[in-house]
Amino acid sequence: MDLIRTLILAVVQGLTEFLPVSSDGHLVVVSALFEAATGHKLDELLALEIMLHAGTLAAVLIVFRKQIVRMLTSDRRVIGLLIVGTLPAAVFGLTLKKLDKAYHWGLLESPLAAGLGLIVTGLVLLWGTRPRHNAAPATDNTSDNAEEHGLTYPELTYAQAVLIGCFQAIAVLPGVSRSGLTIASSLALTGLRRSDAANFSFLLSIPAVGGAVFLQLVEFAREGTGSQLPWGDLAMGAVVSMLVGLAALRWLLLMLRGGKFRYFAYYCIPLGIAVTAWQLLVQ
Repeated sequence: MDLIRTLILAVVQGLTEFLPVSSDGHLVVVSALFEAATGHKLDELLALEIMLHAGTLAAVLIVFRKQIVRMLTSDRRVIGLLIVGTLPAAVFGLTLKKLDKAYHWGLLESPLAAGLGLIVTGLVLLWGTRPRHNAAPATDNTSDNAEEHGLTYPELTYAQAVLIGCFQAIAVLPGVSRSGLTIASSLALTGLRRSDAANFSFLLSIPAVGGAVFLQLVEFAREGTGSQLPWGDLAMGAVVSMLVGLAALRWLLLMLRGGKFRYFAYYCIPLGIAVTAWQLLVQ
């Protein structure tokens, strides 16, 4: 049964990591549903989340391999943008995780927090994709011509990269979508093209997600708990999340180019309200 749960959560992770609907929030909610239905809490949830994130990180490296090569050769300034853009999430994320663990808040695994976070995600998506009535049609980020105008991500300033990074930092909270907040804030605040907003968002995820995976694996090694984990099942989950993530990422890029990014808000907000109501009723 644990393997079946692992594979189900791997599919959930693969679908939701790239779509602006919060993978962490969905993992928390689905795990809570499993617990409510069976009366048993899923073991090693943190280890599973880390391995599933490693799988979807591999999907990013595959899809954006050309951009990564350019970043390492001709667009080296982007490396600096990614570094400064990652700092807010690193500082806020590490601080929140330490406080959550020290004071036993349970915030990062709270279905109620995930429900509220999904509502926040939906509202930010609506804000980031709203028509700019004071802009010329050719530069409106919801118009068909939006891809032909605006900034490319190597043209971002360091201040703009930090601003986007601050939105990424908020996504440490469950239910708050990292891709949703970074892409929406890029469109609303920096004037990036839609495709470039996606490119920068997912390039920015590489140090953020990769760093989180690395630090957690180091912690497992330091605490000596790694040998007790079902690495075979976890590895299978990582592969499934990577394969599903590849399909989900390509679908997201198509939705973004078609100006349909805001549609995900109409999923996040009702789901967030439903999860929040469920948690308030069972408490």
